[in-house]
Amino acid sequence: MLLDIMQTNEVGGLVIIQDTVDCCGRQLLKGFIHCALKRDEVVHVLGFEVCENEFRGGLDSKFTQGLYFHDGYTDPLGWTECPPLTVHHFTPQDINTCLSQSEQLKTVTLVVDSLSWILRHHSPAIVCQRLQELRRGGALRSVLLLLHSDMHQQGIVGSLCHLATAVILVAPGMSGQHTVAKTTRRTKSGRVTREEECFSVSEDLTITIEAQSSCSGKTLPEPEEYEADPAANLTFNLRLSEVEREAKEKLSLPFVFSQEKKSALLHPRPGAGRILYEPDDNDDFDQEDPDDDLDV
Repeated sequence: MLLDIMQTNEVGGLVIIQDTVDCCGRQLLKGFIHCALKRDEVVHVLGFEVCENEFRGGLDSKFTQGLYFHDGYTDPLGWTECPPLTVHHFTPQDINTCLSQSEQLKTVTLVVDSLSWILRHHSPAIVCQRLQELRRGGALRSVLLLLHSDMHQQGIVGSLCHLATAVILVAPGMSGQHTVAKTTRRTKSGRVTREEECFSVSEDLTITIEAQSSCSGKTLPEPEEYEADPAANLTFNLRLSEVEREAKEKLSLPFVFSQEKKSALLHPRPGAGRILYEPDDNDDFDQEDPDDDLDV
């Protein structure tokens, strides 16, 4: 699945690479960039953590003509008079200005290294909103983010991953020679697929899958929701036993007449009382004006 995500540049895709202090994900990030440049795509990098020379290290110079590095490493907070890029420039307007430096006819991929720098100076709600605006703007084909997940609260990481079409969590392997990628991919239909793979990144940034786990490629079922029993901890019993249920069914309600009682009421027996009424001369049976005798 990891290679499939790299080779298939999904329109409107948002890929998040999560790493921790135990395992850095920048080499995998550069592997994605290397693959995009080989497809003749334009890649814009918002770099806040390493300088441009260090970031370009390992990338093939034959393909780096389509790589645009926007320097947020030199002055990320804008302390100098004219900083090239700061964390406050993380707006759709400023990013579109950066994207205008490249050819308009080519596919554009935006890379943020790293989003943790942005989250330190913007609220998570603002970051999520601006990521959605970038995806819907039409200028970008895909967005690739590096996120240091151990620097943020789990709720913030979960909110960002909810926006992503693919989340790749990198962790050190058991042997120490390979890196484990735990990939979660969400399709447009809502289907979620998880896969765990061992991979390695060579010096020329070629990614090789070394091994896959036994559950690779399987769609994991959603966890069943547990419904709590509202009558579990009550001091009285809301359920009926078999004896109580039989007694309830035999009980006749006071205002529900049986068939025999209905027949007795509708068909009076001989000798039953009757009401005889003779109309008076002043009785008014005009239904159109029942108050005619009141002289109003």
